[in-house]
Amino acid sequence: MTEKKAQLTVDGLDQTIELPVRAGSIGPEVIDVGALTRNGFFTYDPGFVSTAACDSAITYIDGGKGVLLHRGFPIDVLAEKSDYLESCYLLLHGELPTAEEYEAFKRTITNHTMVHESMHQFFEGFHHNAHPMAKMCGAVGSLSAFYHDDLDITNEKHRITAAYRLIAKMPTLAAMCYKHHVGQPVLYPDNSLGYAENFLRMMFGTPCEDYKVNPILAKAMDRIFLLHADHEQNASTSTVRLAGSSGANPYACIAAGIATLWGPAHGGANEAVLQMLEEIGTEDNIDAYIEKAKDKNDPFRLMGFGHRVYKNFDPRARVMKKTCDEVFAELGVENDPLLRIAKRLEKIALEDPYFVEKKLYPNVDFYSGIIMKAIGIPTDMFTVIFAVGRTVGWISHWHEMISQGTRIGRPRQLYTGYAERDYVEVKDR
Repeated sequence: MTEKKAQLTVDGLDQTIELPVRAGSIGPEVIDVGALTRNGFFTYDPGFVSTAACDSAITYIDGGKGVLLHRGFPIDVLAEKSDYLESCYLLLHGELPTAEEYEAFKRTITNHTMVHESMHQFFEGFHHNAHPMAKMCGAVGSLSAFYHDDLDITNEKHRITAAYRLIAKMPTLAAMCYKHHVGQPVLYPDNSLGYAENFLRMMFGTPCEDYKVNPILAKAMDRIFLLHADHEQNASTSTVRLAGSSGANPYACIAAGIATLWGPAHGGANEAVLQMLEEIGTEDNIDAYIEKAKDKNDPFRLMGFGHRVYKNFDPRARVMKKTCDEVFAELGVENDPLLRIAKRLEKIALEDPYFVEKKLYPNVDFYSGIIMKAIGIPTDMFTVIFAVGRTVGWISHWHEMISQGTRIGRPRQLYTGYAERDYVEVKDR
C-alpha cells in the first residue's frame, strides 16, 4: 500500500515539500510536519488546537458526536458498570483487571493512603485561609522529598509505585487541605472503607463521632472522580507531559498539572457555576439573566453550559445528571435556593430553542458543581476534588510517554520583536 502524503507548495520555493500523513486507529488523520524545519519553516498554531503533540492509546474524544472512550470503553458504560478504582487500573495498565488483579490493586491503593507524619507539620506552614489548591500544589510537589525511593523514571516498577502512591494519597491530601482550612483535626484513612467513602469520612468526620458515610453520596463522589479521570490532551495533561519530557520526577509533574488545573478556564469551571448561581441570587432573577446570556453585548455568560470540545451533549453530563437527581432525592435539598436556581436553569437550557439550537447543554461541570454543593463541599474545594480524580489520567499519560521514550518538549515561536540593533550607552539615550 502506498504511503499517503500531503504536499505543501510555498510561493518562491522551487520545490514542493512532501509531508507524511499518519492515521490512528480512529479519528482524524494527522500531517507529520517534521520535515518543515529542514526547509526553514515552522507551523503556527496558537494554543496547539490543531496540533497532535504525541500519540497515545489512553483516551479518545469525538466532540462532534459526543464520544469519550477510555481505552476503548465508552464513559457512560464505565460510569454505569465500573467504579473509579477499576477505571484507574484500566487507564494505567490498558486493560480491565481480572477479579484477582482488581482485589490486589485495591489492597495496594488502600495500603498507600497514609501520608508521612511530617506532612502534618508541612501543612502548618500554610495560612489557614490559603486557597486549598495552593496547599495541594505544595503538598503534592513535596512528596518527592518523602518518597524518593521510586524516582528512577527509567525503571517501570518505580513508575508504577509512584503512580499507585499518587492515586492513593491524593484523597488524603485533599481532606487535609480542607481540615487545615476549617481548623479541625485531620483524620487518618480507614482501610476498611472504599476510596470515595474514605474521602468523605476524612472530609466530614471528626474524632469525637462515629461518622457513617451515606452510600448514595459515596457513589456520587466515586462517579465524580471517574468522570474526571482523564480527558485526553487538555491543558493540564499537556503540562504534565511537557514537564515529564524534561525527566522531572512524577510528583513534580503532577504538581505542575495541579497548578495548570487551578486556572479558571480549566479546572475552575465548576466553581464558576456556583459563583454564577450566587450572582443570580433568586429564582425571580432567572429570566433577566437568561436574557443577558442571550445578549452578545452583555458580559454575563451562563457557566456550566456548552463545552469547547463537545459540540453535542457532553457524554459525562448524561451520567452526572442521573447522579444529581439521585443525590437531590436522597438529601431532600430541593428547596435550597441556589439548587432551585440550578434546576430551573437546567430545564431552560434543555428546552429553550436558543440554547438547544446552539447546543448549550449543561455539561459535567454544571452537574458536578451542584452535586458537591448539595453534599456540603465548599466551593474552593471543587478544583481540589477535580485534581484527585484527574491524577490517574495525568500519571497514566506520564507513564505512557516515558515508556515510549520521548524528546524534551520544545515548542517554537513566530518572533515579532526587534531584529538585531545597536546598544546605546546610558548617557547617550
